[in-house]
Amino acid sequence: MKAATTPIQRPRDARLLVVDSAGRLHHAPRHALPSFLRPDDLLVANDAATLPASLSGVHGPTGAPIEVRLAGRRSLAVDDVREFTAIVFGEGDHRTRTEDRAQPPSLHRGDTLVLGPLRAQVVQTLGHPRLITLRFDGTPDAIWAGIARHGRPIQYAHVAEPLALWDVWTHVAALPVAFEPPSAGFVLDGQMLHALRERGVAFATLTHAAGISSTGDEALDARLPFDEPYHLPEATVHAIGQARARGGRIVALGTTVTRALEHAASAGGLRSGMGVATQRIGAHTRLRVVDALISGTHEPGTSHHGLLQAFASEALLQRVDQALESNAYRTHEFGDSVLIERAVRAPVRPAQTQAIPHEA
Repeated sequence: MKAATTPIQRPRDARLLVVDSAGRLHHAPRHALPSFLRPDDLLVANDAATLPASLSGVHGPTGAPIEVRLAGRRSLAVDDVREFTAIVFGEGDHRTRTEDRAQPPSLHRGDTLVLGPLRAQVVQTLGHPRLITLRFDGTPDAIWAGIARHGRPIQYAHVAEPLALWDVWTHVAALPVAFEPPSAGFVLDGQMLHALRERGVAFATLTHAAGISSTGDEALDARLPFDEPYHLPEATVHAIGQARARGGRIVALGTTVTRALEHAASAGGLRSGMGVATQRIGAHTRLRVVDALISGTHEPGTSHHGLLQAFASEALLQRVDQALESNAYRTHEFGDSVLIERAVRAPVRPAQTQAIPHEA
């Protein structure tokens, strides 16, 4: 695979690798996606808009330059914007690979961070030099205004030109709660939605605070994904029930949708309302809701790639990775896509998923 370096959400040459439930692989142009879905299927998308969650500034006690990347919060409530989990880097910007970014100055509880018009304090460090909880000063309105004026989208070195906010908002973006874009949704535009409707595919949304994809540190990356709040509307739960009654499949547009739906069903029946996804989905997860996943192409070893193991065996995923590599599929948020159907497997005893400690 190669990195997609141009911030175009729907390039004309975007491709789709389809992995069906029997393990067969099919290559197709991505605009053909509706033809691989079935009438009566339900496609569920994440309608979270992306925050400008990268804030440059200085560490108050030392005056050293820093970049703060907001990475988590406790809820989606509009007024709950004082406290965040955050990743802190030292001097530099996105043009340096995240793995090569400088460490921040030593951070301690009570340290002041001056981030443009915003001021924040370190509430606590979270077992790693880059990972903290911070609390902003001021009213919710002032915090929102400061983030909007001063923040930039979180960005990585594979895209050289600075991203604008509209580069990272999907066609269905609504509440600004995602820290990085729910980029599987980049496939959507009016033409795609029309084609899905003509195909007889239903459409619904949920809101999930998509988190960061990389911290630049192997030990910290192993803790991803962090806890992520979500809201599952009653209308979407109803649409899922209707699709099931018609014999249709539930198709998640993105790993965040999968995580939210599976967490909402983890205690039994699918429940609408607010929640916080704390689980890690992987090879030992018994999927209760999602039958197929549309996602970007993910590199082995990442948490996103690990989630695919709930849909396919390790051997099949190795074949998928080889096909993506040999056919030069593009990876990262502006890359190509994969549609992977859940493998037909013998019934297994439900396995507990691994909980990630709450850090927001």
